[in-house]
Amino acid sequence: MIKNIKVKKIFNSRKEPTIEVSLKTENGVFKASVPSGASTGEREAVALDAEKAMVNVNNIIASKLLEEEEINQGEIDKIMIDCDGTENKSKLGANAILAVSLAVCRAGAAARKMPLYKYIKNPRSDLGKFLPEVGPRVSISFPRPCFNIINGGAHARNNLEIQEFMVIPDYDNFSDNLKIGKKVFNNLKKILEKKFGKKGVEIGDEGGFAPPIENDKKSLDYISEAIGSFKVKIGLDCAASQFYSAGNYNIDNKALSQKQLLSFYKELINQYPIIFIEDPFSEDDWPGWQEITKDLGRRINVIGDDFLTTNIKRIERAKQEEACNGTIIKPNQIGTVTETLAAIKLARSYGWKIMVSHRSGETMDDFIADLAVGAGADFIKSGAPSKPERLIKYKRLVKIEKYG
Repeated sequence: MIKNIKVKKIFNSRKEPTIEVSLKTENGVFKASVPSGASTGEREAVALDAEKAMVNVNNIIASKLLEEEEINQGEIDKIMIDCDGTENKSKLGANAILAVSLAVCRAGAAARKMPLYKYIKNPRSDLGKFLPEVGPRVSISFPRPCFNIINGGAHARNNLEIQEFMVIPDYDNFSDNLKIGKKVFNNLKKILEKKFGKKGVEIGDEGGFAPPIENDKKSLDYISEAIGSFKVKIGLDCAASQFYSAGNYNIDNKALSQKQLLSFYKELINQYPIIFIEDPFSEDDWPGWQEITKDLGRRINVIGDDFLTTNIKRIERAKQEEACNGTIIKPNQIGTVTETLAAIKLARSYGWKIMVSHRSGETMDDFIADLAVGAGADFIKSGAPSKPERLIKYKRLVKIEKYG
């Protein structure tokens, strides 16, 4: 039973204020904090100013949830959703609601005496009805890590338009994938330092390098060199809404039409071992999304982030219009644990790939690691294997793999 809920202000990795909730039950105190994004979709749930979110937790949410049973995640999330009463959680704030929802989930796992990922995965928990029915529930699968080793776009102060250049190791276990990811990262550091000096190894928001590279394609050449003979693929988060303006996509000092941008992507896919492209077109450019999925969907995963915002309505429409075949999952885009799992369940029912993701303004909370394992995600991205707020997610996955 929930005995009390407290909240305090903390700072994320970009030194911006956010909140941390402490929720007390007879089993202990359970904490959760929420991140924020620099590149955000227009339809994301609204995060309020930290001070206002704190007031809402203290004055509204806490009193509504006192004496509720922490194992009733669906009921608790619904109480908060109904209390907010808006489409985008703009009254209470997605950050206020999510911090409490995450803490409730941790408390529920403790009440059931389960590790968090097993609680999320367990069909007999209150979360069971929200989970995708894929394969035997007793087995555990680990997501492949996607390390953002070159930062561009809204995550860096350079001229690169593509926001994330990721490497995806393909080895037998998560520990080996993390080890190889670090080796590729260190190889790239040597390459960039030799080419650009200290400016080449300046760090972006997500822990990857933010070098003064002349164009986006050249970044892939440096990454390919760093990969060498390792079994590693490449993924891109283009975040194309960020370089879309007046009907054109402005990339590498060129204004490209929708068709020209698609040709640019085809050229990259033919030249480099790219397995997915995230947000290749603006979030409202439905024809562009449909065309790339029709043209390249059998070769790569076309993944929606700002395009879908972990929102069931957007996911349903994207399926109907055949506009992508994969989705990013970010709990703070939608605001509760149960809504996050419902989005995963729906996307999985379509046969889409699932990528659980951090945000650029991160905290030391590692919830998404357990979420990725518990929900059977195909991929997880938490930035480069460098900064502590990124590594804590990867280290949690190693711990799950080693000890269960």
